[in-house]
Amino acid sequence: MDKFNVKGIIFDYGGTLDTNGGHWGAVIWSGYEKYQVPVNLNAFQEAYAYAERQMALQPIIKPNFNFLEVLEAKLNVQFEYLIAAGYELDKTLADKIAFDGYSLAKDTVEQVKPLLTSLSENYPIVMVSNFYGNLKSVLADFGILSYFQFVVESAVVGVRKPDPAIYALGVTKMGLPAQEILVVGDSYSKDMVPAKAVGCQTLWLKGQTWGEDKLQDTSAADQQFTSIFDLIDFV
Repeated sequence: MDKFNVKGIIFDYGGTLDTNGGHWGAVIWSGYEKYQVPVNLNAFQEAYAYAERQMALQPIIKPNFNFLEVLEAKLNVQFEYLIAAGYELDKTLADKIAFDGYSLAKDTVEQVKPLLTSLSENYPIVMVSNFYGNLKSVLADFGILSYFQFVVESAVVGVRKPDPAIYALGVTKMGLPAQEILVVGDSYSKDMVPAKAVGCQTLWLKGQTWGEDKLQDTSAADQQFTSIFDLIDFV
């Protein structure tokens, strides 16, 4: 492990600060398993992808939604898709899975706060995230909005990861040369690759992957780690 020589830090949000490396697809699927929702993994993955598309295309998520309301909306769309496909589901389980996901995120972010406090005393911090237009409401609800000088959110700026342009916006907001900025994220393809493309240093939070566990080329990640709480050892 080598220390990074940087003057600013850009964070991804979902899967990085709220689950410590757990992809939300895997987190929600674990909820399906916990409550014995009678669908297989392939059907769930189809429903998950469908819900993500619908939430990107339709004004399902309101700007003032907290993360519980996001998850409730997401799970409701998934269940509606699966019921339309012929599965007999108890809709009350959707809200239970959503609440568990919210509790996980809230607890994880609460544990991350001391890390953000320490980092913010030494570095400017910017967030770059694919989200639904309500990320500031989510961060405020969890009590961490004030740590970030700027929030660059896909639904607001009109560009999504893995397009490097969204990380270029983060660099511009930071006001530092890209090579002096460290990007921390849980997705190799959506965080490491575009961040490296714009010249940033990169640290990959390789946790509970969701389709990225068999990558042959991980050269866009300067270093890897497995717990967000170890970040302080790298800077």
